[in-house]
Amino acid sequence: MKHYLDAAEKAARSAGELLRQNFHQPLRVNSAHAHDIKLEIDVQAQKLITKLLLEEFPGHALYGEEGIVGDQSSEHQWVVDPLDGTVNYFYGIPHFCISIALRVRSEIMVGIIYDPIREEMWTGQKGETPKLNGHHFHVSDRADLAEAVISVGLAKTGATIDANLPLLRQMIHRVRKCRVLGSAALDLAYVACGRFDAYIEQGISLWDIAAGWLLVENAGGTVDLRPREDMKDKYSIIASNGVIDLKM
Repeated sequence: MKHYLDAAEKAARSAGELLRQNFHQPLRVNSAHAHDIKLEIDVQAQKLITKLLLEEFPGHALYGEEGIVGDQSSEHQWVVDPLDGTVNYFYGIPHFCISIALRVRSEIMVGIIYDPIREEMWTGQKGETPKLNGHHFHVSDRADLAEAVISVGLAKTGATIDANLPLLRQMIHRVRKCRVLGSAALDLAYVACGRFDAYIEQGISLWDIAAGWLLVENAGGTVDLRPREDMKDKYSIIASNGVIDLKM
């Protein structure tokens, strides 16, 4: 898997440089909704990632937030969020990332999350301890909920916000702190390396969490991911260090 991992890291760094160059610059808005924004830079970043990956692996497919490329029944499918945290990016908040994962016969084998502002690169491949900027990391060992820091995602639509608010209300009085930071992929990366103890969300897309799912599990944590029957292509996720008792 190393050649796939290297290619994903190269693509993430290239997209990260594009995002860095355009951060705090005038941005073209492709569409705006009540709780979300779509930017042209998202599309440009995914096109760059697609070019780099599929030129090297022309038989592969790509499934991304900004569209799909290639035969989606291919055994090798890249799952990409070219800019996770678009609203943060648009408002000049330096908390966003690129997420790239590779599924081989539907199993995630490679995961990359790159924060181009802090220059933090989380990398992992199936069955191996993941790394942050070349150094191995592990989930936290905190077991007491009262000492925990937990991220509760609120997602992008009225329905997903309504689904997640009860979770936030439930958790906010039981843990040390709840955080809502606006990037699911970075939330998972933070769980994986022990900054957070858990991440919970009720309506998330695969491209948001594919790479982080691998990182959390390879770092010793657990991920409970379930398709939502009432939301097409959406999932409920509980990712944690595996020892904390969320009692949900």
